[in-house]
Amino acid sequence: MSHESQSKPGTLNYRNPFLLNKKKIINDPLYGFIPVKSELVFDIISHPIFQRLRFIKQLGLTDLVYPGAVHTRFQHALGALHLMGRVLDNLRFKGIDISGEEYEAAQLAVLLHDVGHGPFSHALENCLLPGVKHESISYLLMSSMNEEFNGALDLTLKIFRNSYPRKFFHQLVSSQLDIDRLDYLNRDCFFSGVQEGIIGVDRIILMLQVHEDQLVVEEKGIYSIENFLNARRLMYWQVYLHKTTVAAERMLVNIIRRAQSLTRAGEKIPASQSLELFLKQTFTLETLRSTPGALRAFGRMDDHDIWGAVKLWRNHHDRILSSLTGMLMDRKLFKIILSNDPIKKTVLENIRTTVSQKYQTLRVDAPYLYSHGTVTNEAYTEGEKINILTRSGALLDIAQASDLPNIKAISKIVKKNYLCWPKDVSL
Repeated sequence: MSHESQSKPGTLNYRNPFLLNKKKIINDPLYGFIPVKSELVFDIISHPIFQRLRFIKQLGLTDLVYPGAVHTRFQHALGALHLMGRVLDNLRFKGIDISGEEYEAAQLAVLLHDVGHGPFSHALENCLLPGVKHESISYLLMSSMNEEFNGALDLTLKIFRNSYPRKFFHQLVSSQLDIDRLDYLNRDCFFSGVQEGIIGVDRIILMLQVHEDQLVVEEKGIYSIENFLNARRLMYWQVYLHKTTVAAERMLVNIIRRAQSLTRAGEKIPASQSLELFLKQTFTLETLRSTPGALRAFGRMDDHDIWGAVKLWRNHHDRILSSLTGMLMDRKLFKIILSNDPIKKTVLENIRTTVSQKYQTLRVDAPYLYSHGTVTNEAYTEGEKINILTRSGALLDIAQASDLPNIKAISKIVKKNYLCWPKDVSL
């Protein structure tokens, strides 16, 4: 987009008299220099809603296990922007017609796909906004930005919500082989130091193709996809669902739920203005949209709101709240066990009684001091297929096209049951 070009009627003039050069390069530890080719992309990156992602860690509390895993959603989104450009360039090279408007909109869709994440990413997703997926929040925030930019994100929103006729654009943003996963697997490996999850991104990008407006993989890329699926499964058990991370995240969830309970009972719980709103009220997607200032408040929250509150709550008179926050800050994390079998009711009753006695709390409040549930590893679900385009022109699901039996095994959902409780409680 030329700086001398005039805006079309009804669109925003992106020229900023205080910053004439918007064609920037960003130095990324994975890819080197990432070029920002579009003035609109630059303005979106500069927007406060996107800048907030600088303060939301990609992997929540995983740095309590892997100290290097302190990278952010901001870094990940920029990496996804870069990979989207590389994929679209490759598809153009293969003869796929992609207009400049589609190119820019697809880059923006993947750049903004995570703006709906709240503090600590997935860890608190079902706590601050129960039942509301971060993708829905992303769409609301993108829509509000679109109003500010006079409709410049219209096509981006269509691609994001899968209402654009050329379906492969949405598949690049959200599918089982999307740009999001291509970036976060290698980025999470890089920052955590876990090598088992590294994938051949360059090879996968070169093997992508479009067939009847659907994203497919050329047959000669099948081994790269097998490695991609294996790597994702390994990263789930070794990083994303590491038992110590699960224990820490359950502690944080219990902290927030205890603060919500106290606040709604009339207790004064110090918190930032944005966090206080979500401690006092439970929002649905509809009430979040209709309540004045609610979406804006959520769009201002980040990890700092939580950590700031946790430090204050450590000295709160409520024994449960102060105990949990103190344990989390001192890394005295819950002990945790993972089991293929359901946790027995007798075990849960025993831990409830023991925790209640140890911390001198009512039995009704004891569940704040332990946690149980299930974790799920879905490396590949056959409902959303990764299609292999054979040399004969046929389409085969990767689970059928692969000659490795473990690919079929990966398509089965694996669930494990967990139970975690304070280490100073003996069962």
